[in-house]
Amino acid sequence: MAGVPGPGAAARALPTAAAASAPPGRSTFAIATAVMMAALAIAPLGGVYPIFLMQALCFALFACAFNLLIGFGGLLSFGHAMFLGTGSYVCAHAAKEWGLSPELAILAGAAAAAIIGVIAGTLAIRRQGIYFAMITLALSQMLFFFYLQAPFTHGEDGIQAVPRGKMFGFIDLSDTLTMYYTVLVIFLAAFLFIYRIVHSPFGQVLKAIRENEPRAISLGYSSDKFKLLAFTLSAALSGLAGAMKAIVVQLATLTDVHWTMSGEVVLMTLLGGMGTIFGPVVGAFAIIGLENYLAQFGQWVTVITGVIFVACVLAFRRGIVGELGAWWARRGASRHGTS
Repeated sequence: MAGVPGPGAAARALPTAAAASAPPGRSTFAIATAVMMAALAIAPLGGVYPIFLMQALCFALFACAFNLLIGFGGLLSFGHAMFLGTGSYVCAHAAKEWGLSPELAILAGAAAAAIIGVIAGTLAIRRQGIYFAMITLALSQMLFFFYLQAPFTHGEDGIQAVPRGKMFGFIDLSDTLTMYYTVLVIFLAAFLFIYRIVHSPFGQVLKAIRENEPRAISLGYSSDKFKLLAFTLSAALSGLAGAMKAIVVQLATLTDVHWTMSGEVVLMTLLGGMGTIFGPVVGAFAIIGLENYLAQFGQWVTVITGVIFVACVLAFRRGIVGELGAWWARRGASRHGTS
């Protein structure tokens, strides 16, 4: 757009917000990412159940996709399960009924979620705040009842015995460790992609719209276009997470598209730290870990998880990673102040 200020102008127009959400340096991010990936790479070799790790990675990607929308775009969706469920169902059906290879089935699931994201986003971004959230919830419930009645989903039974097959014709996903490291690579690629989005000119404009939409519009940006693109990207990445989950557990059910799943991803993001890069990953592993290791308590797992969440919100207002980042920033400031 000729004559329109660049993204840097939008960022400078919001100095307070930029300072509040200033990202860590690239070297810090690289070190943290390397440590995270090294830990995840050796975890199954150290006795951690690979299926649990794969499920946690799928939900971590789902939470990161949701965080892209709410943490950096300021758009709260109460219906993000429709994208996870769509990716799961389409991938499972494509792999089992159409006989597609795993990579094509996963891409089909992500593409279907992106298409749903474009449609839902076009309708939802017409409103803001709680109205936006309620529209996404209503659309998600409509899709839930569609999947409940649609013949290809098999209703409450879901799509079972989804074949893993061989990715690219030679990566045998029937081997659990091979499947795990494949999921890990996909997660890393998507995680780095989200990081790139957040720190691109598009991401800076998205943050500007989040903090002060009228001011961003006055600088010449079409906020609706940016919000729709962010919504679609978040939907596609959520669908990717759902598609991977369907291949991992070899099952696609109504649980993936139920409204409680939308609430669970909100919980993961808030617990780990909304608006941070690593927060959703930490939150997802914490919630999935609690559900897995407290399964012996039955229905009390929900109550226990709720109590832990309330305690964490009261003690860590910015989330686990957000509080750690704030503590590190205070520590660095005090050291510079005394030197």
